[in-house]
Order: sequence, then C-alpha cells, then structure tokens
Amino acid sequence: MKKYLIIFMCFLVIAPGCANMNNMGKGGVIGGAAGTALGAGVGALIGKGKGAAIGAAIGGAVGSGAGLLIGRKMDAKAAELEAALENAKVETVQDQNGLQAIKVTFDSGILFATGKSALTQVSKNELTEFATQMRDMADADITIYGHTDNTGSAAINEKLSKERAESVKYYLVNQGIAPARMTSEGMSFNMPVADNSTAEGRAQNRRVELYVTASHTMIQQAENGTLR
Repeated sequence: MKKYLIIFMCFLVIAPGCANMNNMGKGGVIGGAAGTALGAGVGALIGKGKGAAIGAAIGGAVGSGAGLLIGRKMDAKAAELEAALENAKVETVQDQNGLQAIKVTFDSGILFATGKSALTQVSKNELTEFATQMRDMADADITIYGHTDNTGSAAINEKLSKERAESVKYYLVNQGIAPARMTSEGMSFNMPVADNSTAEGRAQNRRVELYVTASHTMIQQAENGTLR
C-alpha cells in the first residue's frame, strides 16, 4: 500500500508540468530521480510487473539532459515507424529507467495463421520494413513478446506465444538486426489487453509486441552529450 501511495504522490507532483509536453520534454522530466521512480512504478502496475523490466537495467537515475536526448531520438524513430508500417500500432512508452521507448504492436492475425508460428508474407513485408527503419538505430535494444488469447491450455499457449516471438526475432536477424540486440519471450495469455470472453477481445489479445529501448551504449552517449 505504501508503494502505491508513494507512486501516486510522485504523479501528483510531476503530472501538472507534463500536461502539454512532447515526448522529448517528458524524457527530460522522467530522466530525473523522481521521474525514474515514477516511470518504473507505473510500468510495474500497468504491465503487472513485466512493464518495469523493459529496457536496460542501469542501477541508477539517468540525468535529465540525457533523458531529453533519448526522448528526441525515440520521438523521431516512432514517427518514422508509424509512417512506414501499415499493419502495426506504434506508441511511445517508458522503460524501467523512466526513459522514452517505442512499442510496436502487430495483430497476430497479420503475422500468423491460426495456431501457427510460421510468418505470413504480409508479416514478412512488415518486419522487413521494421528492420530497414531500425538499421540507423543500432544503439537501441529490441524486446519481443508473444501473446495469445485464453483458448486452449496454458501449456499450448505458452509454447505458441514463445514460438511466435522467436519467429519474429529470427526473421529480424535474417534482415540484418544483430541478435545480441534482441530478446524474445512468450507471455501465453497472462497479459490480456481486452476481454477474452468475446471474439473481438480475443483477437486483440493475440498479438506480438516489440519494444525499442535505450541500450547501455545509448544511455552512455546521451550522458556524454554525443547521442545523435
């Protein structure tokens, strides 16, 4: 209870100043010590613990100037991805350091046939475009999560979600993205975003999410003022 009270109090202090701020500005505010705590706390609540694990663990607060630089870079890349990807939802989010990050969500219906983990041609086109857009951002990490609806057993869905996340990762490797930059994980049906009791909700829950986050290298460059 005390943890949630602290998070809420931090939000009351910071939120008014962020009302009309773009992502670059928010990156600077969140880059401070209080903002880092808030970003990680809210991420943990929204992601049921998983949200706080997105991004490189650095063990300390990132300076506000570094946060501004990373926010600006993530803003620009999010705009490019949104313009380039026809079948994906692109959003800006915060990683566990409170730094600006990018979330790209693909409906699994675009990526895979029902119950399968082999990529469709449409998905290959989209992932090829994603890889192309990411080639000038080699100082970012990519985390891939596969999600399913709750149809079938937990064991089947865990296996399927893992295989789908891995299929995306391996395809991106073949498109020139370094495997060391990427991690993949199957989340089964444990993180629904909609009601699994309806066909529409289950369709939303079947998805693959890609998170683009600042790596240790990017954070160091931002701290040194050399990030471009």
